[in-house]
Parts: sequence; structure tokens; C-alpha cells
Amino acid sequence: MIRALIALLLVLSLIPGAASAWGRLGHRLVADLAWDDLTPNTRAAIAELLAGETEPTLAGVANWADELRDNDPDLGKRTSKWHYVNIAEDGCRYVQAMHCPNGSDCVVEAIRAQTAILADRTQPKAIRLQALKFVVHFIGDVHQPLHAGYGHDKGGNDRQINFNGKGSNLHSLWDSGMLNDAGLDEAAYLQRLRAMPLAVPMARQPLPPPSPQWAEASCAIVVRPGFYPPAAVVGQDYVQTWRPVAEMQLRHGGAHLAATLNAALGTKRR
Repeated sequence: MIRALIALLLVLSLIPGAASAWGRLGHRLVADLAWDDLTPNTRAAIAELLAGETEPTLAGVANWADELRDNDPDLGKRTSKWHYVNIAEDGCRYVQAMHCPNGSDCVVEAIRAQTAILADRTQPKAIRLQALKFVVHFIGDVHQPLHAGYGHDKGGNDRQINFNGKGSNLHSLWDSGMLNDAGLDEAAYLQRLRAMPLAVPMARQPLPPPSPQWAEASCAIVVRPGFYPPAAVVGQDYVQTWRPVAEMQLRHGGAHLAATLNAALGTKRR
């Protein structure tokens, strides 16, 4: 009996857990980067919404949407499709009628809908707070390339790999495996990302770029040669090639989140 239990535990330890874009560290980094570029008015509006939260910061709520699976299973199930969009099979071109026909069940339309709720000051505070949490998380999600990748392998979840001697999948490698392999804590990683220049100061644009373009840009990474490793065992050569790409996606995610929040919340209440 004991031997059977031990064997079962060993098997379970080899099964990758459910993937969530960027993992906890990545989502917190996107939120931290966004905070750098928020206007004073936007910061004040966010502070008002987050008052009373256990950790009343953008980073503190960045993983809330993934935690719904445990904390609010019903809401987690109803919003599960809001985390991704599968467009790689269609040349990485987003078409709402094809990829999100009901206008809500994909990350592109979820960002649009929740941003509109967040910006609507006639909505109750609790509804706008929930929208803020969704926006922070989903803009992180859409910049994880596999959240805009292929549907046939569930965004890399079905692509099994071995990394650092452990069974995993490609999605998990991009979520957290490559980032954790850098051996940096949140503060050190944030310093590293802040040093990465952006081609365009997106966070200071009057309006954020349309989120379909963010999904399409993420998908374009998925279809690059070499993104899918040729062998099951993934080594440091893959990490050295692709981790800088993942880090730049985090950097862009932070800038796009800041631009979105500034547009939605940056105007003073009259």
C-alpha cells in the first residue's frame, strides 16, 4: 500500500500543473513595470480602487484572475477563455468573427470589455475593481506568446518537454521555467527589465495601441523558426536564445498596461 502511494506521488510529481501566463513572477513584473509609467491621476484612481486589498498594489492583484480557479471556481470557469486567443493556425491575423465570434470569450475582447468597465465611473466600485484586476492580468496574458498561439496543442500545453531534468511542457517553460532559471528575485528582475529600452515610449501615448496587435505580435513569436524546440530535452541554448524575447514581452506588457490604465483612469473626475 505504501509502495503504491509512493509510486503515485512520483507520477504526479512529473505531471505539469495547469499553466498560467508568466506565472506569479511574470505577472507581478508586468504590473511593476506599468506602475513606473502611470500618471499621478491614474495612480490616485488605482489607489482608491485597491484600498482594502490585502496587498493594495497592481502587483498584488496581478495574479488574481488565475487564483479564481481555487478561490471562485464558478467565476474562474466562466472566464477561463478570456486568458487566450488561438490565431497561429490563421497566419497570426486576428478576426473577431473567426476567433471570438461571441465577442467576449477571448483575451482580446476581454481586455476591451474590462477596460471599458474600468473607465466607466458610473459603475459600482466593486465592479470596477474586478475589471482592474482582469485588465492587469489579461494584458500580461496577451504578451505571453503561447496565449496567442496554436489551438491544436492548447498553446503549447500539450507539447511535452524535459527542462533541467524535470518533465514539463512548452507553455510552462515560457510561463515561468525560463524566468525562474535566471535565479533573480522580483526586485532584481525588475531592475533588469527596467534597463531594457523600448523602441517607442508607448506608455506616454494618448491612447494605447489596439490589443489585437498585441496578440498578433505575440503569435508572430510562436511561429518563428526554433520557437518549438526540435527535441524533448530543452537545454540552456534554447534559454539563451528565447529568454531575452520573453523578457522583452514582459517589458512591452508593462508599457501597454500603463498606456491602457492612463487612458482609462488618467482624467480627473469632474
